[in-house]
Amino acid sequence: MEKRLAARADLPFRPIETGQLRGRAPWAAARNLWRMRSGLQRSLQIMQSFSPDVVFVTGGYVCAPVVVAARRRGRPVLIYLPDLTPGLAVRWLSRLAQQVAVTCPEASRFFGSKAVVTGYPVRPALLEAAGDRAAARLAFELDAREKTLLVFGGSRGARSINRALIACLPQLLPICQVIHISGRLDWLWLEEEAGKLSAALRARYRPFAYLDEQMAQALGAANLVVSRSGAATLGEYPVLGLPSLLVPYPHAGRHQEANARYLASRGAAQVLDDAALGNGLLPALLGLLGDETALVRMRERALELAQPEGAQRIGEALRALARAHQA
Repeated sequence: MEKRLAARADLPFRPIETGQLRGRAPWAAARNLWRMRSGLQRSLQIMQSFSPDVVFVTGGYVCAPVVVAARRRGRPVLIYLPDLTPGLAVRWLSRLAQQVAVTCPEASRFFGSKAVVTGYPVRPALLEAAGDRAAARLAFELDAREKTLLVFGGSRGARSINRALIACLPQLLPICQVIHISGRLDWLWLEEEAGKLSAALRARYRPFAYLDEQMAQALGAANLVVSRSGAATLGEYPVLGLPSLLVPYPHAGRHQEANARYLASRGAAQVLDDAALGNGLLPALLGLLGDETALVRMRERALELAQPEGAQRIGEALRALARAHQA
């Protein structure tokens, strides 16, 4: 995915092979250790040929050889933590970095004086979509005056969310329009299930395997979103003032749970456990969609958390590190 996105943005892309050690069998750990060594050599070669003024990474074990190579070459490093809590890799790599940018002030406590609160970098297209909900709905041939629900589970989709939503559609579609991004793994099954809806209900339902350029419009069209609670929820939903029903992925460590609870504790979201989707999704959605006062309140609370200048602040921090290094 990263290679495709870089190509679309006309950016050079160089893959780096590496591996992680935690939770692996001894033979797998040995193999990954060798891959990490290869990744470090590759990273050192890139540092030599590219000669960066500053290095920017967003965490994860894949960044480990890059940060170590930067340290060896004497290049300053800025780590960006998009989630509320750091994983093992970010905790360790932060010792080698000059600064750690964080989305929320609450994440600063993990990094002491190295932390700088920047907010989450939000795409310009998202800010444009936020300004014209009616136009965003018309892009999907939906009624600009009716409530719209957006449901998605990330680039690969979320089977538990998909199945729970399909079961709810006969009760949901009479009261709202639905944009549903299933992910490619469930797409053939979803097409078959959507075909079982009546013509009147299908006219209010917009299923997609994946959205790329139109994702900003899908978010801008929605009154309410059901999704996992990856890092983007901390930045994109507040900027849009988008109320959310968050279903943390149960196998993502504590990151998604922490992100979801953060937004819920501030009144911008509600949280539903993945295991409760079957019986809990429909009543939760009916309750929210039927309570305009609650939606308005959640929208206001979300907007209070918005930091639309995240990308600019990260850029400023990178430039400051580069200037300090050159001085």
